[in-house]
Amino acid sequence: MGCGTAESLKNNKPNVVIIFLDDSGWSDFEPFGQKRIKTPNVNRLAQEGVVYRNFYVPQAICSASRAALLTGCYPGRTKVFNAHAPKERGLSPDFPTMAEIYNADGYKTGIFGKWHLGDQEDTRPHQRGFDVSSGLMYSNDMWKHHPENPEFWGKFPLQYWKNGQVEIEAVSKADQRNLTKWATDDAVNFINDHASRPFFLYVPYSMPHVPLFGSEAFEGKSGVGLYGDVIVELDASIGRIMDALSAAGIDKETLVVFTSDNGPWISYGNHAGTTPYREAKGTSFDGGTKVACIIKYPNKLTPGSVSDQVFLSIDLLPTIAHLTETPLPKLPIDGKNIWDLMTGVTQISPHDYYAFTTGPTLESMMSGSGRWKLHLPHNYRTRPR
Repeated sequence: MGCGTAESLKNNKPNVVIIFLDDSGWSDFEPFGQKRIKTPNVNRLAQEGVVYRNFYVPQAICSASRAALLTGCYPGRTKVFNAHAPKERGLSPDFPTMAEIYNADGYKTGIFGKWHLGDQEDTRPHQRGFDVSSGLMYSNDMWKHHPENPEFWGKFPLQYWKNGQVEIEAVSKADQRNLTKWATDDAVNFINDHASRPFFLYVPYSMPHVPLFGSEAFEGKSGVGLYGDVIVELDASIGRIMDALSAAGIDKETLVVFTSDNGPWISYGNHAGTTPYREAKGTSFDGGTKVACIIKYPNKLTPGSVSDQVFLSIDLLPTIAHLTETPLPKLPIDGKNIWDLMTGVTQISPHDYYAFTTGPTLESMMSGSGRWKLHLPHNYRTRPR
């Protein structure tokens, strides 16, 4: 389909693609200082978009971070804290997700990868605004091979879901090797199937969360070990998604966000990513809450530029909704439209401050400008010596 035909059918509504990695380190990719692993496709995304060096999440762990992204709300508002175990309640239907907001605005919606916001009937993706879905309901380590508590996690088979139904009853190690490939295949198919209408595509990859698995085609590709191979496959997958947008003639009318749910899980040594900041996943220090971010929006954002402006994942929903002219939910949300900040029109944040929590506990606050950050006394995970 040519660009002109797609544009006329799409009524000038831009597509939205959010690529959300799991436990990726701030400096895992070349635009953020990676020296050992080649990531040409993330480089390409950086050349076509803006590298945001001061992007944060409000809580540095799986479920809390995902709920914040999709609702624009702090964990304290949604009460989604930490990483939910199987059969936990998940994100309350009282808080609309991006998918529900965009679905109501006529968008086709898809999620391919890790959900981790509830595995109950009314909290699964197909009940939370997604027309098409595939992937895991929670983290890929929540299975019988868990290194710390296999007896507990073994009570819950790690299932692979597709469009609201269980497709694989108990995911095997062989299945885990295909998680990145399957998510990318489904994302590319979704783009091809819906190029003629506006869509919201959410690709929350299960990797590079431990246990690390990669496709056979990428085994040994990085030359620096398994973690590097996983990053190389993720990089290639991002390239496939970008190529699909281009081949469909819609890359110029698509906003692409690339980021992670939190910092690296450094307890796992060389099976974890890297960050130059203090501590890591599970803490309110920058090593946990500060994550890599690249945003591409042709003709709106200056390609190949770098920004040090500060903003949080909670700001993405209201900002993107502003760009797509999509009505926001009537419920209060904590994020704000920071488009002028992202584009450099202003240097002044609409936030007086940002709050960071671990679980339900407020641990730190940062000024909207990022010039100061206050840490209250608290216990925390620490970097292994």
